[in-house]
Amino acid sequence: MSENEQGAERGHDGLDWRDGVIPVSRRFDDPYFSLHDGLAETRHVFLAGNGLPGRLCDGFRIAELGFGTGLNVLALLLCWAATGRPGTLRYTSFEAYPMSAADIARALAHFPEAEAVAAPLLAHWASGARQFSLPGIEVTVIIGDARATLPAWQGVADAWFLDGFSPAKNPELWSPEIMAEVARHTAPGGSFATYTAAGHVRRALSDAGFTVTRQPGHGRKRHMTTGLR
Repeated sequence: MSENEQGAERGHDGLDWRDGVIPVSRRFDDPYFSLHDGLAETRHVFLAGNGLPGRLCDGFRIAELGFGTGLNVLALLLCWAATGRPGTLRYTSFEAYPMSAADIARALAHFPEAEAVAAPLLAHWASGARQFSLPGIEVTVIIGDARATLPAWQGVADAWFLDGFSPAKNPELWSPEIMAEVARHTAPGGSFATYTAAGHVRRALSDAGFTVTRQPGHGRKRHMTTGLR
């Protein structure tokens, strides 16, 4: 039994539940969010790591590898609302294995602050919508293997949330080819942030044209990675 399976409850759709609240992918043997407060990690890694909310403005474009539970977009929604600035953000996420609305709701119940604003997301998701509006954010979730869907995407991002499963468990999403596509779909002066500090990922992002910096990680994680195009 792996570390991620210990104390886990067997669930549906390829999920186990650790302590009844943390979804763990059976396919990748990896949790969907930090075991030590995933919302705080999202804010540290993806928001602060991309210089948000300071850079947020009407029309700002965020892209993400790994939609998962939707925790990142809800953290962004809270962040954007707190600025009081007018306008609409654009959020595009690439997800190969979408969770059910019921499982997303169960996972978000672990974070009361995010759960409090999750109802519109859950309603759209349960209806089957993958392009929808949240307060101040236009969301598009592109379903499929990012190795095919990202090269076909016509958009660019001002900031990337690189939030796939661990590179050791899901190497396909961290390949040099995918990192090159991330760079190709980043606006000049754009950024990325990710929880991983794996050397081969940092090298791939550097080779793709980013100026890469290792930063202090969240909680028990010593390092994370950010970069500018």
